[in-house]
Amino acid sequence: MTSDRLPRSAYERAERMMGHHRSRLALRASVRPRWTGDGGRFWYRVDTERGTEFVQVDPAAGTRVAAFDHERLATALASAGGETVQPYALPFDAIELSGDAVEFEAFEARWSCRLDDYICVQDDSRPRRTPLARVSPDRRWVAFRRGHDLWVRSVATGEELPLTTDGTAERSYATNPDVGSSRWFLRRLGVFEPVPVLAWSPDSRRILTHRTDHRGVATMPLVEAAPADGGRPLLHTYRYAIPGETLPRGEWVVFDVATRTVVPAATDPFPLGYVSPLRFGNAWWSADGSTAYYLEQPRDLKTLRLKSIDAATGEVRTLVEETGQTRVEAAQSLVQKPMVHVLAGGREALWYSQRDGWGHLYLYDLTTGQPVAQVTKGEYAVQEILHVDETTRTAHLSVSGLVTDDPYRRSLVSVGLDGGNLTRLTDDDLDHVVTASPDGRWYVDSASTVDTPPVTTLRDHTGAVVLELERADITRLLAAGWTPPERVRTLAADGVTPIYGVLYKPYGFDPTQKYPVVDHPYPGPQIKRVEAAFDCGRYGHDAEAVAALGLAVLAVDGRGTPGRDKAFHDHTWGNMGAAGSLEDHVAALHQLAETRPWLDLDRVGIFGLSGGGFATGRALLAFPDLYKVGVAEAGNHDNRAYHAMWAETYHGPYDPDAGQLLSNTALAENLVGKLLLIHGEMDDNVTPHLTMRLVDRLIAANKDFDLLIVPNAEHSFAGYQHYVARKRWDYLVRHLLGVEPPEYRLAPVPVDPDVMEFYLS
Repeated sequence: MTSDRLPRSAYERAERMMGHHRSRLALRASVRPRWTGDGGRFWYRVDTERGTEFVQVDPAAGTRVAAFDHERLATALASAGGETVQPYALPFDAIELSGDAVEFEAFEARWSCRLDDYICVQDDSRPRRTPLARVSPDRRWVAFRRGHDLWVRSVATGEELPLTTDGTAERSYATNPDVGSSRWFLRRLGVFEPVPVLAWSPDSRRILTHRTDHRGVATMPLVEAAPADGGRPLLHTYRYAIPGETLPRGEWVVFDVATRTVVPAATDPFPLGYVSPLRFGNAWWSADGSTAYYLEQPRDLKTLRLKSIDAATGEVRTLVEETGQTRVEAAQSLVQKPMVHVLAGGREALWYSQRDGWGHLYLYDLTTGQPVAQVTKGEYAVQEILHVDETTRTAHLSVSGLVTDDPYRRSLVSVGLDGGNLTRLTDDDLDHVVTASPDGRWYVDSASTVDTPPVTTLRDHTGAVVLELERADITRLLAAGWTPPERVRTLAADGVTPIYGVLYKPYGFDPTQKYPVVDHPYPGPQIKRVEAAFDCGRYGHDAEAVAALGLAVLAVDGRGTPGRDKAFHDHTWGNMGAAGSLEDHVAALHQLAETRPWLDLDRVGIFGLSGGGFATGRALLAFPDLYKVGVAEAGNHDNRAYHAMWAETYHGPYDPDAGQLLSNTALAENLVGKLLLIHGEMDDNVTPHLTMRLVDRLIAANKDFDLLIVPNAEHSFAGYQHYVARKRWDYLVRHLLGVEPPEYRLAPVPVDPDVMEFYLS
């Protein structure tokens, strides 16, 4: 190693590529429509040259205008609230448009601002948003937890009424299992109670939730070594099942709010894995509020059932049941909304299945529980049901696999419910991220690729473009030294299967030079690492920051990750230690280096978080001849002791002899390269003992490694991301570039509003 030092400007440049800064470099690149009422209009926030602006769209009129006069509203709110207000950095991120007024929450109050004279007044007639309460659709009631019971409060009178009185610590109402409660992240947001999980019926009459039974579930300890009060270390315990142990169970119950009656579902308790079925849309109400539907699976996950609950009687019926040789899923990705749609009247349903090797929709007769038609068919995968028009018996879908050059790019299509050919409604080969209006008349479509900035348009139900909403401006991004990543295609280690990824060129790229290359994995199997859209997925900004330091970065979706055919996703079934098929990463690196001699395979690094941390450790231990440097953050290095439903979902039924099929610890003696292990001591998801188990075996094997335990940090290192990022960069710079990092300190990273909304919803 030389005594040279990397210029400070490299870290300044890398910091600008981090997610919280990058949105100000790629302007007008993101649109999330928020539909009002029945979907006649919508609004969205967008980053522009001036700051953040609110835009209102009237699809029928074909108009796009400012939702309000930002300068006048800022002046009015500053006067009424006694606070400084910037017009393009307003102190709220959500609005409601009501007639000639705009409503919002700011300065710990709810406000209404008239748009004719811009007078802002506090409005106490409606409840404020809070993660600890759920407002009914008619806004007359607020449901919340008190202790371990479920209560409601009348908005009009303030009267509070208990719906249950028998909740206990071990049998609590309207809550996630302990393991999926994200308690330490919520504490970072100032939320110290479990967020309630429940669903109001559309008519606001009833609530669907479950009682969570933790009896018999083993506890997991966490030690808070440096509590804020400076006192002794604190021991925290919570219920956390690992493979082979007793799982928490859920007991469905329906509450009639008006009569305050309780209707328990007449069925056995169901296994609760990581979070409530209500969390990701696996339970929902019929449009008329008379029936609740939910998806249920046994512990081996090889069967999926659609069930109904009669809200008046509690009667439970099994409507559809499918069994397979491996897990049966309602969508390919864990965070996707399940692709099950019950038609009005409850006599038919669209049902997602991979029974023919691809992800397709089938029409079921719910009176017999049998399929009557295969709605979609072919070598492509349905990714989302956007809208179902029961009058025309047509469904609008997002599907991938219709673009020859990239099987991950999505297209907007329509198809008849009784079968037939798809009609492709987007006429290009870009990736289309589409959101439908509630009535299905309108679609907001963001079209891009990894190297093509998005253009967001409004389309009608025929796919015709009605209005251009935003066209991304990346002038600032280019000026900061960014170059578009390259979409790459190689063959997997089997020499047959095509795999796809993105390659980020280093800052100041010179093809005559040799550059270290850093693999940045997320092995799934529950989500992809790379999206086909412009921002390349949830970890894309971390990769761009490392590229800004002067290293090449590769992200690959190997076999075992979702988004394609069933066999591709099932590659890790029974072999989770493949870590999203790291052998495919190895094959990709060698193939890319053949045509890109500037990639130096003598200097290969790797880094990742969570599952990416597991893959990082695995890479150095399983492929020590290639991977020389790794930074493994919050890695689940021994899945035999990680939460139960992870390994059992993606590896298969619990096998006490799985050994290195699930764990990095058995390979500890293989370590040759430089490895930095980082973990938060209060990580209640991937608990720190999973890193310490690997540390134990590395010490037993007499291996050198580096370790950073971050006091008080949870799984995402919220509040500590700036420090962890710098330590990651320092390690890669020292051991791959062979120079010392600059004397530089990153500024603290604010919590991403989208991440905050995800955990609080």
